[in-house]
Amino acid sequence: MRPSGRDVNAMRPISIETGFTRHAEGSCLIKCGDTHVLCTASLEERVPPFLKGSGLGWVTAEYGMLPRATNTRMRREAQAGKQSGRTQEIQRLIGRSLRAGVDRVAMGERQITIDCDVLQADGGTRCASITGAWVALRLAVGKLMKAGDIISDPLMDHVAAVSCGIYAGQPVVDLDYAEDSEAGTDGNFVMTGAGKLIEVQASAEGATFSRDQMNTLLDLAESGVAELVAAQKAAVDAAV
Repeated sequence: MRPSGRDVNAMRPISIETGFTRHAEGSCLIKCGDTHVLCTASLEERVPPFLKGSGLGWVTAEYGMLPRATNTRMRREAQAGKQSGRTQEIQRLIGRSLRAGVDRVAMGERQITIDCDVLQADGGTRCASITGAWVALRLAVGKLMKAGDIISDPLMDHVAAVSCGIYAGQPVVDLDYAEDSEAGTDGNFVMTGAGKLIEVQASAEGATFSRDQMNTLLDLAESGVAELVAAQKAAVDAAV
């Protein structure tokens, strides 16, 4: 039995509220159970120096957690004077994941930065960030298209992510903190709306896992991402 009482293939409740902030070109508040992440997309008519004159656009991301996103207060990374390795790794993952679903030629020489700020954490913050970031990106790109700044849609497919792992010897989807902290195997699966894999991060935290178990985790991830993509579609449709 999972601590939450969910079935092994049951996701936490998902909600995505678009237009959560006033100023960003695209924004949403995504809730995956008790993990809540604010995602905002900011457009700049420039690209990093290494892309100047290339005709290619750029999508990047930044990630952070509020001090009381967890059950005890965390020190702000700005106070430490540098980002932690975890933060850097997660924001690079978010950027890589989003770029996998973008036609950067169609985007033109402009940059969209997605800020993912964790308001409350209960496991799966990087996955919720990726899923919500795509919605914020979709809304920002929609504004560019409506204004006629780009002709063809640069977003080739949805991008979403879900955690899967082996808890108490059983493969499960969408781990909350109680499961994540005790999981024998922990994984994050980033996929397109068509079910294509973008990135897989899986490691044995306390016990090794078999090829059959990995296949089960992939099946769970595929069904979980399908639910997330449905939520993305519903949120974007409601915002139009």
